[in-house]
Amino acid sequence: MKQSMTESCKKKVQIPDMASFRHLYPFDSRYQEVNGLCLHYIDEGAGEPILMLHGNPTWSFYYRNMIKALSNTNRCIAPDHIGCGLSEKPTDQEYDFTLKRRVADLDRLLGRLNLQEKITLVLHDWGGMIGLAWAVDHPGQVGRIILTNTAGFFPPGVKGLPLRLRMVRDLSPLAAPAVLWGNLFARSALYMAPAKLLPKAVKKGLIAPYDTPAHRLATLRFVQDIPVHPGNPSYAIVKRTQQRLERLASIPMLICWGEKDFVFDIDYFNEWRRRFPHAQARSYPDAGHYLFEDAGDQILPLIRDFLKNHPI
Repeated sequence: MKQSMTESCKKKVQIPDMASFRHLYPFDSRYQEVNGLCLHYIDEGAGEPILMLHGNPTWSFYYRNMIKALSNTNRCIAPDHIGCGLSEKPTDQEYDFTLKRRVADLDRLLGRLNLQEKITLVLHDWGGMIGLAWAVDHPGQVGRIILTNTAGFFPPGVKGLPLRLRMVRDLSPLAAPAVLWGNLFARSALYMAPAKLLPKAVKKGLIAPYDTPAHRLATLRFVQDIPVHPGNPSYAIVKRTQQRLERLASIPMLICWGEKDFVFDIDYFNEWRRRFPHAQARSYPDAGHYLFEDAGDQILPLIRDFLKNHPI
């Protein structure tokens, strides 16, 4: 049963100007109140549910083509994390912007949606850690997993965070003002995350929700929440997720990877293959972090076959 509290939330949430890209994102908005805040999500089609979780600084717009392609056979659900997309954008006093809270938000949303069938997870970037942290505690509710340029573990080997992420995470004197006032993180991602030049309307769509300093807070806090040391707030949940990934070993898994990702590089892809040797895996040498922007036309047929070949 599809539920929403759309009208009351629309009065509360500031919707950005979408005229320039609405034709790319022609979906009805839905809302659920999650822990006192309005969480936006797309809910299109009917059939086995596919849950698509975005990362930072994207939002459900990133999955627009997948929603269009699969909603004729499946129920496609794509939420915007709190502070992102068309969801409510709270202050630090109203929300703690931690991984633990993100996982709780997801659990509450799924409870409200009351899904009866097993879920296919499509995970990207930080959405992967959120989704996998939930999945390792609910493996019986997961029917399939599709991983794209993400992690469910600490950086493999001796890898650390790339310099550009470290500068934002560790509060370089210029980093926070640049992210909040200059929209540096979302704007730079338009050129660093895809390997191809994005059309103008797509670029507008990707950054439209991050139109004021107050609306960019989540893009900063996501990076600052990346755990590096045991004392960091989200360290324990990442460690716990990493240790419990084996609970997902029997679930059919498809791994698709953009090789030109400077954060989730080929070492992450190889680590996934090491942990899940029976997973179907394919990498794309000419694609970057925004995999569905670079190679969506190649990946969607692969996903359709994966869904068909692994019935729930």
